[in-house]
Amino acid sequence: MVENNEVLLTARGICKAFGPTRALIDVDIDVRRGEIRGLIGENGSGKSTLSSIVAGALGCDEGTFILKGESYKSKNMVDAQDRGVSMVIQEMGTIPQITVASNIYSGRLEQFRNRLGLLSWSRINREADAILADIGAPDIKGAMMIDQLNFEDRKIVEIARAMVVKPELLIIDETTTALAQKGRTIIYNLIERMHKENKAVLFISHDLDELMRICNTITVLRDGVVIGTLSKENMSVNIMRSMMVGRELSGSYYRADYDSFYSDDVVLTAHQVTLSPCFENIDFELHKGEILGFGGLSNCGMHELGRVLFGIEKPITGYVRLNQAGINVSNTTVAVQNRMAYVSKDRDKEAIILDASIQSNVTLPSLKNLTWAHVFISPRAEKKMTKEQIKTMSIKCRNGAQSCKELSGGNKQKVVFAKWLAKESDIMILDCPTRGIDVGVKADMYRLMMELKKAGKAIIMISEELPELIGMSDRMLIFKDGEINKELKRSANLEEKDIIEYII
Repeated sequence: MVENNEVLLTARGICKAFGPTRALIDVDIDVRRGEIRGLIGENGSGKSTLSSIVAGALGCDEGTFILKGESYKSKNMVDAQDRGVSMVIQEMGTIPQITVASNIYSGRLEQFRNRLGLLSWSRINREADAILADIGAPDIKGAMMIDQLNFEDRKIVEIARAMVVKPELLIIDETTTALAQKGRTIIYNLIERMHKENKAVLFISHDLDELMRICNTITVLRDGVVIGTLSKENMSVNIMRSMMVGRELSGSYYRADYDSFYSDDVVLTAHQVTLSPCFENIDFELHKGEILGFGGLSNCGMHELGRVLFGIEKPITGYVRLNQAGINVSNTTVAVQNRMAYVSKDRDKEAIILDASIQSNVTLPSLKNLTWAHVFISPRAEKKMTKEQIKTMSIKCRNGAQSCKELSGGNKQKVVFAKWLAKESDIMILDCPTRGIDVGVKADMYRLMMELKKAGKAIIMISEELPELIGMSDRMLIFKDGEINKELKRSANLEEKDIIEYII
């Protein structure tokens, strides 16, 4: 139950369109003090659009907001923060090639000028250190360069930036899906603190079990319209799924079989692969028609191994060999030419070109196949390939010319998959492939993986989500401290607790 009935934020008649696409339609919502309000819906339902408007990143076309009893319309995100509203966005939001402290105080550095007009960097770093320690990340220091940090720690810096002003409304947009246990603990502790201080949180997540644990109310959006709001006592995963997609979703997302069927043919071999300090002497084989799961904590080395397998990083020792071609994967060009695919965990930075069109992204790996006379790229062939992939992946967009930066997180991920499907890749390395994807699309992705498996494609699925690993893998390699700690086979009796003992 919400402890205080005072309304902190009121939204009435909020509308937003992007060209012909109506992202929000007459949205009304009240957020009360002490409330942890979940905001859920399928990709493209309007969750991130609404939260971005509240946080000052976007403007609305129609409608009004009242914050703390006064009319509210923020000019930008810094202005919104000054008025008590902070947001941690879904994708990477740090500025490269500057320090951690500069990121935390981005847009606010003027307050640190001394009487001579010079910035006091010792004070900036000191206060950044204090904020990081306060949220539970004392190991990250303000003087560090942001590029030194891994994906998770950069997200933690964004959390620190959101907490600089001690906000009364904190918006968390799909952030937990990008974080391992360390980052999630920080988020959950901050949410509990906001609740105890009689403030409020808007919490966006596709993890329905997480929503039920964290939130005391949940609002469901579908196609830009508020479908309804559930109180704590009325929440259930089945009800939320049904409200999100407009129909009942029954059964499991995952595979129903336990045959672990795949070919004896080995398509990829890793031999004594080392990348210090991430992992050492990794050996394994990947078979045709196999889904091989990599599981472990965020810093166990499995994410870095995925990059080595695709030729992004060069190993210190050992090799990655394509058995059928009889060649080693020395770089990404060799990988792509031999029909390997890689879906990065860091989607916006490494897997997609945000400022380019859907068509440019989808056709990029296949341009050599779309040329005529070995010189000219066929516009007709580009459009045909893009149209086919938009239909196959059910990408919500105006057309192939639409910029990827305008898409929702889930539709961006569909574009990433589409470019490798268009290339007809035989080996797919998928690093956290369902991060930021709603329940309906997640089920479609799992079905797609099974179709690829049946077609003889080989898949490496790197995941920190144990139900996903158990539900989809033929075999699992469990990583701990840069080593393969255990190999597990698919089984109806395998449970999360059986894996956890080898991870921690």
